[in-house]
This record gives sequence, C-alpha cells and structure tokens, in this order.
Amino acid sequence: MTDAATIAQKYITLWNEADQAKRKDLIAQAWTEDATYIDPMMEGRGHDQIDALVGAVHQRFPGYVFAVSGKPEGYGDRVRFSWTLGAPDKDPIAKGTDFGIVAGDGRLKAITGFLDYVQA
Repeated sequence: MTDAATIAQKYITLWNEADQAKRKDLIAQAWTEDATYIDPMMEGRGHDQIDALVGAVHQRFPGYVFAVSGKPEGYGDRVRFSWTLGAPDKDPIAKGTDFGIVAGDGRLKAITGFLDYVQA
C-alpha cells in the first residue's frame, strides 16, 4: 500500500482542484473506476459521480480549500485521515475524518466520510 500520508494528500489535492479537466485526471490517478464515496450529505459511485460531488462543493464554497489535519494513518488496505475546509486566513467552516479502502494498485476504492464539525 502507498503510505497513508501520500494517499491523503492526493485525495485533498483533487478536492481542491477547481478545473474540471485537471480534476478528472487527478480522480483517475487516485480512485479506482468503480470507487464509492459516502458521507452524511452526499454519495457517489465511479469517477463521474465523484467528480460531480467535488464540483458541487466548489460551487457552494468558492475559494475555500481543504487541508489535511493531523497525521494520516494506514493499516493493511485501510486509511484514516482528518481534514478541514476553510477560507484562507479564517477558521475552518467544517472538519471531518475519512476512512478509506485502498486497492492493490494504491488507488482508493472506497471512502466513508464523517463530519466532525460543521459551522452552523
């Protein structure tokens, strides 16, 4: 397995990519074709649906960026990492922890996200 820190950083990088063509390339590099994503607010399967989810976040929160928070951890084919979402130089509006399953080629095949904090 690729190390958890590398997986988490690739994941966060694609969530921060506003250009759809570049983002689709990053998704293909980071996710298997049949990958799944689920959190309390959204769900998707495959590259196109995952891209649509990321695009929707960019539409709702333009100029906001995700960042890895803390130290990502991995064991076997599982990873766990936390993240924040915020505008530059401001407190985060959301924080979460994602749990992933990693395929043999190092790409994600599933993410289950939990929201630890959402600004009301």
